[in-house]
Amino acid sequence: MKVLAPSLNPIFRSDTQGRLLARLFLDTDAEFTITELSTHVGCSAPTVLREVERAELAGLLRSRKIGPSRLVRADTQHPLHDSMSTLILSTFGPPLILSQTFIGLPKSEAVIIFGSWAARFAGRPGYSPRDIDVLVIGAPETRTLHAAASAAERQIGLEVNAISRPSADWLSGGDPFISELRSNPVLPILVDEDARALRADLEQLLHMGSRQGALEPRKINDSRSSRARRTEPG
Repeated sequence: MKVLAPSLNPIFRSDTQGRLLARLFLDTDAEFTITELSTHVGCSAPTVLREVERAELAGLLRSRKIGPSRLVRADTQHPLHDSMSTLILSTFGPPLILSQTFIGLPKSEAVIIFGSWAARFAGRPGYSPRDIDVLVIGAPETRTLHAAASAAERQIGLEVNAISRPSADWLSGGDPFISELRSNPVLPILVDEDARALRADLEQLLHMGSRQGALEPRKINDSRSSRARRTEPG
């Protein structure tokens, strides 16, 4: 079966390759097992292992064995490492960066990428996105919302447009903007564990398409929930 090139950046051979390199290149101090990378990428361990071996042969990654586990990390000594990091950052990196910058946002219940970036991520063809649209479900202060967007923007290198809506508007379906948004590809990247109805709704959206289902929502760790915990998008 022919593997389609990703719509976000056809330079990469597949979405799997792009997501794998994003996880490793955006956290160069960390090592990941094949199982952890498989969870993040959203495909089988053998497929991830093949991608790792290809990238390792090219010198982009390196790995070491500890017992039965194979630990993988980016090779920061590769002459193209900095250039590759910049490319990955603006293509497959935004979900990771946005989740890191929005995870501590008070009075927030979920964070969703929508618009053209989400459409390209879901595999819909079109022009390369010039910005990223983010919806925060909850009632964050405007100042902190814009501060989080600016922090992500500086790392990604693309404009980040962040807006907010109450969770009741999202779940009721009565807001025309929300209805239009839900009829197109969206990418939930964070959801608070206490927002059960909202979490169930977003998990359903994640699994509506095979490409969208590759990222799992994470728990928002803010002062409202001492039980909130963080997981990796996979």
